[in-house]
Amino acid sequence: MNHIFVNRNNQTFKIYSIMRHVVLNLILLTLCFNSFENNAQSRAVLSLENNWKFQKGDHDDAFKIQFNDSKWETVNVPHDWAIYGPFDKEIDKQNVAIIQNGEKVATEKTGRTGALPHIGTAWYRNTFTLPQYQKGKKVILLFEGAMSEPQVYLNGKKVGEWAYGYSYFYFDVSELISEGENTLAVKLTNREFASRWYPGAGLYRNVSLIVKNPESIDQWGTFITTPFISDSVAKVNVKTKVSNTNGYLTTTIFDADGKEVASLKSTTTFGHEYDQNIKVENPKLWNPETPYLYTAVSKLYVNDELKDEISTRFGIRSIKYEAEKGFSLNGEITKFKGVCLHHDLGPLGAAINKAALKRQLTILKDMGCNAIRSSHNMPSLEQLELCDEMGFLFLAESFDEWKKPKVKNGYNRFFDDYAEKDIVNLVHATRNHPCIVMWSSGNEVPDQWGEAGVKRAKWLQDIFHREDPTRPVTVGMDQVKAVMESGFGALLDIPGLNYRVHLYEEANNKFPQGFILGSETASTVSSRGIYHFPVEKGSMVQHNDYQSSSYDLEYCSWSNLPEDDFILQDDKPWVLGEFVWTGFDYLGEPTPYDEKWPSRSSYFGISDLAGLPKDRFYLYRSRWNTENETLHILPHWNWEGREGEITPVFVYTNYNSAELFVNGKSMGIQKKHHATPQNRYRLMWTDVKYEPGTVKVVAFDDDQNPVAEKSIKTAGKPYEIVLSPDRKTITADGKDISFVEVSVVDKNGIPCPTATNQLKFKVTGKGTYRAACNGDATSLEQFHLPTMKLFSGKLVVLVQASKESGVINLAVSGKGLKTGKITIQSTKK
Repeated sequence: MNHIFVNRNNQTFKIYSIMRHVVLNLILLTLCFNSFENNAQSRAVLSLENNWKFQKGDHDDAFKIQFNDSKWETVNVPHDWAIYGPFDKEIDKQNVAIIQNGEKVATEKTGRTGALPHIGTAWYRNTFTLPQYQKGKKVILLFEGAMSEPQVYLNGKKVGEWAYGYSYFYFDVSELISEGENTLAVKLTNREFASRWYPGAGLYRNVSLIVKNPESIDQWGTFITTPFISDSVAKVNVKTKVSNTNGYLTTTIFDADGKEVASLKSTTTFGHEYDQNIKVENPKLWNPETPYLYTAVSKLYVNDELKDEISTRFGIRSIKYEAEKGFSLNGEITKFKGVCLHHDLGPLGAAINKAALKRQLTILKDMGCNAIRSSHNMPSLEQLELCDEMGFLFLAESFDEWKKPKVKNGYNRFFDDYAEKDIVNLVHATRNHPCIVMWSSGNEVPDQWGEAGVKRAKWLQDIFHREDPTRPVTVGMDQVKAVMESGFGALLDIPGLNYRVHLYEEANNKFPQGFILGSETASTVSSRGIYHFPVEKGSMVQHNDYQSSSYDLEYCSWSNLPEDDFILQDDKPWVLGEFVWTGFDYLGEPTPYDEKWPSRSSYFGISDLAGLPKDRFYLYRSRWNTENETLHILPHWNWEGREGEITPVFVYTNYNSAELFVNGKSMGIQKKHHATPQNRYRLMWTDVKYEPGTVKVVAFDDDQNPVAEKSIKTAGKPYEIVLSPDRKTITADGKDISFVEVSVVDKNGIPCPTATNQLKFKVTGKGTYRAACNGDATSLEQFHLPTMKLFSGKLVVLVQASKESGVINLAVSGKGLKTGKITIQSTKK
């Protein structure tokens, strides 16, 4: 397959010319095929990425073609206008009682939506040209997300509007497109009290134009399922909706190497839909361990002339949910070892970036995570593409609100008019992703109370079933007593419980399904590298530094510690698994410090906002990653002023016993046992007294043979900056990012875990400084400025490639420290 790239006003216009039977693994939803056959172009995509004009404020005439935007800021899309800050307490100061947290009295809350300037109105304008040969074509304008309440204008005329900032939507603009220059204008409005977390602001996902023939395959018109699978053969069902039924459709399936494995020509339609059953011999199944992907290329012909062509990537796999047994993937019982993820990407905000998403998933894969819940909204198409490729099961969620509000200006305003449309778009846009094994119609909706809520739950579930009869539907329920009595929980395909571990048994006995999903679990809080004494369990604990202890014993009023969930997962076959709140810290919801400025981001993450693992990462890894060794010691061993004081040492490991040494002296052997939930999954030496030096742990196998050891040492003063990139070679596409971990060491190379030095960043060559993040939930330093303090001895610098290949240099300096330098290579694909 040869690619022709045409540049029009600095927009990327991709046309694909089929020269031979080679198929690239492209997802229909993120890259549509643009094909030539017999020199007849059938489909093209114009990605509107560059040279957008942006301005905050309500400009009444900004939709007009002649409007002068020359003084507006020039930006690229995806774009989040609010992430650049500054942080401001007044932006989202609220006097509220958070009902979901069990609060009954209103108090002043700050940082609840990240304390970033996302509220207000803004405009985006883009001028583009379609090549002359597009005349007479059908043109679709596609938005993959716009935050929020977008009003769309093309060439001075209103095209339409949408409401939900997380929804994918499109308009047919065939009648409004001009052959020459076109002007697209988008007005966005973010209202106050419209979100419970940082929503981002702007055109934060991709915008594109799809140009095709009038006789064509419908937008999101292909639906691929695999209703029969055996070792020797799989039945692949391909339903394709088309605008014209006077022709025929051929669908050819290619394996991951581009080799044709099956093909079928169909002339019969049912209504406006072709329904094809295609036999694939010796199928290779999709699963998290081997996420094998096929590609179906569908071609629509009219009078033997190719009119349209699309490529749809899919996996062959089966799913099943059974009472008392749980979830099966391809016939094998599989527990969900999942995490919930908000949509922001830390210092990048909500603006989608595939490199950042892939880094997150790579970190989670190493932890042993096998599932993602998109909480509490539609996922990005890039995230689903990566989950298909990397092997993650996916729970695709839709709403955080139905008809009853959680926040004044939330989705409740749109529910009646938009809920069905939003679900239809979610399902149609994403249903071919093999990673999706479940839908969620809501999270902790107040509609759990009362008869009306039961009817809404059934109505939404019926829409999902109508659009996709192959996957079940859940709701994350926190009012467990209420849904047991009302019938709300009983009608769901899968009853999802958010926390409430003490009610699992009762709920399972009450509900008819025979299984329970931990749709949201734990909500343990911690700050990377921060430890508080004495070491005690505690709910809603607050400390003077506004940080939560990384001994992983602090949680929230509604939640629990990880081990409470582990026990249910391990001991109850009817528990399907869990989705931990959350995989990474996110902007907003700084519980338990939502009344304590300057806290402005969450403490829930297994990894922090910079993507750096907290200690808790290794607790989950010790249980979830069954392929690799885990041996992790906490806390760090720099405690000047605590000499002789009790400083407990915990070890997170997949081994069942270990011996601890402090400066060569044995502190005894600890073995995992069932006396308490923590003793079952952690090794804990609770009476260790601090003395500077070396802490070493020696782990034993089940025959008490020493098999692994690890040491940590007391560090001296910070001396040198050390740089460690996640990738030393990135793509020169103007988007790709290398995430460089920055730390400091003493003269002996020992990491300094308490360092807080102010650092400066300088990028030269074929790249730019994009952002930095240190994971401190109380830091008010702006991500995009080239300076930041270390937090617990670390931070991360984001280096972004330009569109020119070559060398990128990063230098990180700090007063009194030896400068750290690194070279990154950017290359063209």
